[in-house]
Amino acid sequence: MIIPGLIDVHVHLRDPGQTHKEDFFTGTSAALAGGFTTVIDMPNNKEPITTFERLRNKINEAKKKTVCHIGFYAGSLGDNPEELIKMEPYVFGLKLYLNKTTGNFLIDKKRLENIFSFWKSEKPILLHGEEDILPDILSIVKKTGKRVHICHVSKKNELSVILKAKKEGLPVTCGVTPHHLFLTLSDIKMLGAFALMKPELGANIDQNYLWKHISEIDVIESDHAPHTVEEKNSSTPPFGVPNLDTTLPLLLTAISQKRLTMKRLLEMCFENPRRIFNIPVDKKSYVEIDEMQEYTITNSRLETKCKWSPFKGWKVKGKVKKVILHGETVFENGDILALPGSGRVIKHF
Repeated sequence: MIIPGLIDVHVHLRDPGQTHKEDFFTGTSAALAGGFTTVIDMPNNKEPITTFERLRNKINEAKKKTVCHIGFYAGSLGDNPEELIKMEPYVFGLKLYLNKTTGNFLIDKKRLENIFSFWKSEKPILLHGEEDILPDILSIVKKTGKRVHICHVSKKNELSVILKAKKEGLPVTCGVTPHHLFLTLSDIKMLGAFALMKPELGANIDQNYLWKHISEIDVIESDHAPHTVEEKNSSTPPFGVPNLDTTLPLLLTAISQKRLTMKRLLEMCFENPRRIFNIPVDKKSYVEIDEMQEYTITNSRLETKCKWSPFKGWKVKGKVKKVILHGETVFENGDILALPGSGRVIKHF
């Protein structure tokens, strides 16, 4: 089966600043192996991407290493309106953090409305949608009319509020991750720190609600957030799990189980991301999959630098066989064929 090259609008490739976890080459290699030809990288690097100079340095580094299409978001702590004006032409949106996350990239909620006011772009503002701050977000959306994308929705209470806002006509979209669709709190007993993430895993009732309303969720976003095995085994393990290699196989397995349709998968992983974030696509880029092939996810076959997955040992049905980028074969039968820097930075200088 041939499908379009998929789009992941939420990845953390750790480059620059934390390349022992991941870098632009290994991260975009994982994207290709997972059937994604475009990824949009988040701004919470070790030095958050809150200035034009940092964005320029990040883009220039990506040009040397990426093997798929890559784009970026700007970041803000509420104190960089002039920098945001300079960054806006080269990004796909503005990402704000209202809860503790990697790099302690955190914003005071009191500054939130000010940021909405000086983000003049039509590009969306992306936020973490934990339940306690959703009312603040939605009240400002109602007041300003700015487009908002709520990332990695994980709880029933959160999604129900978002769906209500969408029905009221507010310009709100949302995404959900594979780990919240396929893992629950009960998996923590076996996975330990390797299931530690933000937002945390939900209960069965939350997971069931996500699946029940999968037709109303806009995008699947991997929230690919790699850390080393050593870091995860430490006394202070960081939040985040890798997901680029495994997102599509998990979703194809859900199709084989009649929990999802291919039409819906393509809407959430291609059509909606392209529309919401105005991402250019290339008709000469596509993915060949064998939707019938069964195999077991193993750490050794992952392209991500961290070489582990919370889905290790899972039996899945549906495998990426080949990826074509601009008419060139860049991945085939488990091998990355693209050279570092052969990918494209979209919206570059």
